[in-house]
This record gives sequence, structure tokens and C-alpha cells, in this order.
Amino acid sequence: MSTTTTKPLRVALTVDMEPDCPPFLWTWRGVTEGAPRLLDLFERQAIPVTWFTTGDTARLHPQSVEAIVKAGHELGCHGISHQRFDWMSRESAAHEIVESTRRLREFAPVTSFRAPYLRFPGHYLDLLEAEGFALDSSQAKYKRDVPGVENARNLVRVPASITSSALRIPKIIREFFLGRLADPVVLFVHPWEFVDFTRTTLRYDCRFRTGQPALDALGSVIGFFKARGAEFTTMRDLGVAGATADQAAAGNTAAKAGAMTDARR
Repeated sequence: MSTTTTKPLRVALTVDMEPDCPPFLWTWRGVTEGAPRLLDLFERQAIPVTWFTTGDTARLHPQSVEAIVKAGHELGCHGISHQRFDWMSRESAAHEIVESTRRLREFAPVTSFRAPYLRFPGHYLDLLEAEGFALDSSQAKYKRDVPGVENARNLVRVPASITSSALRIPKIIREFFLGRLADPVVLFVHPWEFVDFTRTTLRYDCRFRTGQPALDALGSVIGFFKARGAEFTTMRDLGVAGATADQAAAGNTAAKAGAMTDARR
């Protein structure tokens, strides 16, 4: 009699720590008001979270970055100034990566990266490897990739599963989509979503159900996955698991090739 065990669904909740709703606003209410609310929620829910943080956030609001690290969360890199990497020259992209990494590593080890707007050219991936990154989350399952041949050898790429604004839609619709996401589930939010911008002239998808409704919705999302036995993890740990799986696959391939060679002798 054989028994099989089903591994729990892995869920990585991530926060893109940046100015308020760029490129429409460049204020910092999300960092100063929204981030503390998120930290409180994550503490109550007892889950680890990856915070993809810009270098400008670390420079202008170091106390906010310190609070993230003190709470035991993973610190990730989100560039310096939330500019699009697919609009940069290779030299400019290298500068953004080197400088933002330097600033953030003053607070904690940083091995996970996400480009602003989830747009990062594949032929720049070697720049991430050169700075010691192990994981990139600059892709999205619902977006077309930036053109370019990937040139990284060991970098694990884990895309975002669903857009952040989808987490603020009505519960019955939201859970329909969440229930169909495949492992690993990578969710992302922004601190400014948890500040009330409903009375502003921001684009509708940026301002609808922001503030307390967004915080309540995120708590509901966490509860949704917990009720299904999901395991909350960090992007760093997903990267380690992905690298291990890649190594195992490479080993199996090599073993099969060796067996075929022996069979021919």
C-alpha cells in the first residue's frame, strides 16, 4: 500500500516599497503611513514577507527600512528611483543596480530583485548575477515579457501571479481568481494602496478601495490561503528551492545521459 503526500501551496506575499503610485505621484505617504499598517498586519498574521525596496526609500526613510528588517522580513531590491529598466542603456541599468544594492545592503543581505513596473530586459540579467542576486521577480504571468535573450546562468526567475489591484476587487470575484493560481503564488501590493486616495484624481485602478478597505481585503486574502493550508514563504526561500530543483534536474539529465552512454558500450 502506497501513500502520497501533497505538498502545501506556497504563497509569497511581497511589497513594492516605493513612492506613491508612480509615475502619477511622487509623495511618500505609503512609506510613512501605509507601511506601518502592513507591518502590524503581518505581525498579527505571523507571516514572512519580502519587501522590494527602492534605494531612494532607503535614503529618505531609513527608519522604515530598519523597521522591516527588525520585524524579520526579507529586504529585496527595487532599483534606485523607480525608473523603467527597459528604457535604460546598459550602463544606466548597471548603475541603478549597483547603487541601489549598495544602499540596501547597509541594512541587511539582499539577494532578491524586482524591477519597477515588472519590466526588465532579459539581456540585463547578467548584471543582477554580477551583484550577487539569486532571484529575479521582474516578470508577471499576466504581462508580456520585455524582448531580449536571457543571459543569466544561475538566476532563478519567479513571476508575479496576479496584479495588485485585483486584491481589492469584491471578495467573491477575488477568491474565484485566487483559487485558480498555481504554485508558487506570488502576490504583490504597494504601501500607498493602504492610504485613502479615493478622493483624489488618480487613475481609477490606483485609487479605488484604497485605505482601510484595502487592508481588510489583504487580511481576507491571507486568511483565504491559510484556510487552504498554504505555506507563506519569502522570495529568497523560493529562490533557494528553485535553484535546488534546477540542480536536481541537471543531475538527473546528466545521469540519464551517462546511462545511455554506458548502454551503447
